[in-house]
Amino acid sequence: MTRGFYTSTIAQLPPDPMFGLKARYQKDPRDNKVDLGIGAYRDDSGKPWILPSVKLAENLVQNAADYNHEYLPIGGLPAFTAAAAKVILGKDSSAIAENRVVSTQSLSGTGALHLAGVFLRDHYKSAGETTGETAPPLVYCSNPTWGNHFQVFGVLGVPTATYPYWDDATKSLDLEGFLKTISEAPAGSVFVLHATAHNPTGMDPTPEQWKKILKAISDNGHLPLFDSAEGVHNKEYSFPGVLICQSFAKNVGMYGERVGAVHLVLPQHDAALNSAITSQLAKAVRSEISNPPGYGAKVVSKILTTPELYKQWEQDLVTMSTRISSMREQLVQELERLGTPGVWRHITSQQGMFSFTGLTPPQVAQLEKDYGIYLLSSGRASIAGLNPSNVKLVAQAIDKVVRN
Repeated sequence: MTRGFYTSTIAQLPPDPMFGLKARYQKDPRDNKVDLGIGAYRDDSGKPWILPSVKLAENLVQNAADYNHEYLPIGGLPAFTAAAAKVILGKDSSAIAENRVVSTQSLSGTGALHLAGVFLRDHYKSAGETTGETAPPLVYCSNPTWGNHFQVFGVLGVPTATYPYWDDATKSLDLEGFLKTISEAPAGSVFVLHATAHNPTGMDPTPEQWKKILKAISDNGHLPLFDSAEGVHNKEYSFPGVLICQSFAKNVGMYGERVGAVHLVLPQHDAALNSAITSQLAKAVRSEISNPPGYGAKVVSKILTTPELYKQWEQDLVTMSTRISSMREQLVQELERLGTPGVWRHITSQQGMFSFTGLTPPQVAQLEKDYGIYLLSSGRASIAGLNPSNVKLVAQAIDKVVRN
């Protein structure tokens, strides 16, 4: 048979759950519709918000005498990757001081995960093994997790499994199930850990729970991979031997500029190993995107390396987190005022943009159909989409679908 492209061999895939939801929202003609889907910050008017620190940094970058659109090095903007490592590991990090960190710029967090997946597939081996000699490691993701995790690793041929995380009955972390899976996983497995603001549940381990989780991973010979979509420096990163995938989408608001980095923290300094890892990451970048985009990295680098802008950025983070926390509280207060059946206080104890509401797929479908309120079928809602003008409307709609 002549080679070609045929519907018999090319399956029609369904729309991406997240962006398919966004498309339906945009087509909805109702004036009072509410988007609680995609995790992007909105202000009290429901509008996208450019952080003041970003505006200031963009002005400095664009008006610099040496401003240009030349290619970046394959590994990215050095000033950016160095500053990003300090943000995530801490400016006084012993790993940085001892030259144990290998960093490469990526296409935001998704690109960082992809690079990490490529590197794990090809190079996470026992001593003396070569590429292709053994199967890729098993990568464990939380249940539930960000939906793209499985796809990112799956397209690379990296096998995945899940570990218990969310206890729906108690609306809390299933630590016992989590630790049990760690102890039973094949040695050398990789555990994807949400650094902070777990997506989709918003439920983070306590400091004491983190200690138990990381000790279990270490004791059983596994590798932690932190996915940091929102958070900044976390002392748990002092764990020796760790991969970190870092995004500057949510915490800087530059979603479309795709600014990120992947960091590999080694247990000890080894100049030859650092160089080899850098070369292999460069090969992966060069073969796929040639080199990373410059504009967003220049802006973020300017924020991270300019004290006045860094201080403004910290204030911007407080502005966003304070508004989201306020919306959580207002939503729960309204549900409690209405006497909505069920338990809702867990919404206020969750962190970050998202809340795992506990709504069922049929209830979510009814919210969309009858009230123009859009969220993922899992019940995950982007709290950033709430504002003083719609929070009561959303609470009333939830009350009605729950009672039905």
